[in-house]
Amino acid sequence: MTRKLTCIVCPMGCPLTVELEGKKVLSVAGNTCPRGEKYAVSEYTAPTRVLTTTVRVAGGTEPLVSVKTTAAIPKELLFEAMEVLNSLTVKAPVALGDILAENLCGTGVSVAAGKSVASQK
Repeated sequence: MTRKLTCIVCPMGCPLTVELEGKKVLSVAGNTCPRGEKYAVSEYTAPTRVLTTTVRVAGGTEPLVSVKTTAAIPKELLFEAMEVLNSLTVKAPVALGDILAENLCGTGVSVAAGKSVASQK
């Protein structure tokens, strides 16, 4: 079976052609660097994504803080992770890089603040 996808590792956006046998990747063509091949194999065997979203802030100068996972998590856990983060409220102040949740959905991956939010005066 042949599948086509676009590499998203860098801005080049190489068009990849992946030869598959079931879930096994036999070959990857079209990549201009080794990262494209690695991406294609990962995408078909165990796809992952970095999750970016917002979390509520109590007592802050802003009601939300941007957050992202510190590493990619399995794609099939994205909706579960969003449920967890949608139910989370953190207390101000929040500093850029603060870890706001650990071991998200049992992945061992943390969630970090993407900006600072001061406390209300």
